[in-house]
Amino acid sequence: MNAPLIALTGATGFIGQHLLNELPKRGYRVRVLLRRPSEVPVGASSAVIGDIASPHNMAAALRDVDMVIHSAGLAHAMSGRPEDDYRTINTEATVRLAQAAERAGVKRFVFLSSIRAQTGPTAEGVLTEAEAPQPTDPYGRSKLEAERGLGELKLDWAALRPVLVYGPGVKGNMAALLTLAQSPWPLPLGGLSAKRSLLCLDNLAAAVDTVLKAPGPLRRPFIVADPEPVTIPEMVTALRRGLGRGPGLIPVPSFVLKGAAALVGRGEAYERLAGSLVASPEALRNLGWQPVSSTRDALAELARQTEAQASGA
Repeated sequence: MNAPLIALTGATGFIGQHLLNELPKRGYRVRVLLRRPSEVPVGASSAVIGDIASPHNMAAALRDVDMVIHSAGLAHAMSGRPEDDYRTINTEATVRLAQAAERAGVKRFVFLSSIRAQTGPTAEGVLTEAEAPQPTDPYGRSKLEAERGLGELKLDWAALRPVLVYGPGVKGNMAALLTLAQSPWPLPLGGLSAKRSLLCLDNLAAAVDTVLKAPGPLRRPFIVADPEPVTIPEMVTALRRGLGRGPGLIPVPSFVLKGAAALVGRGEAYERLAGSLVASPEALRNLGWQPVSSTRDALAELARQTEAQASGA
């Protein structure tokens, strides 16, 4: 029972579920902080704290906890006032949880922030933590303000700023690209040359482990990204390799794709798809982080697992 005890929020989410499975393999005990009573995997305990925006029973929930991983948050606004929604859940709730952790004597608070705390959906050049953050939407601003709130506490903390995270069960743009890759048709995406940084779930889990074990104090953000950025054609090629197929890409000029996307009302989606966003994880590497998988291999494995699951294998 000398293994560090971790309190984990957001354990039912895409990232939280993966951490819940991986942390015990890395030598941690896990206590899941839940909104309501629920089953947790064998080996993990739980504590019900209610709504993260107004939690209760925090002293008992954090008793004997060594470190907190806060992965719960709001990705999509619930009302017509997104700035207020994001501030309540992503900023104020995060700071209140950290304050409770500080009172409980927790050694370190690990906050799952976002690359959007630093930039918009695309960026020129290579992003590093040394640059002044310039979030462009309520979500990114709420994450940055949470980081700044942590900086006002005496508690040791680390904020991880992951780029787009992918793995089994991924949704959004990566799920859409996976669906395209699974289609039998050639895709007109071969002419897209902008590079984007991605992050597989296993590399994110390794990053969390790194900041949990690092000698302190840390008290700073860390960009988390797979080491090598890739283009959209390279993503499709890797996904189709996982399916045992060739790339099947046609090099249609980007201006043609942009015009077609605008005609069907998908101009903004195209800009996100075709724009560049490259982020450097060098600071995290200097802390000792070692990625466990390359982007190309992880994408191929994602396609294999998704196909196997769909076929019931």
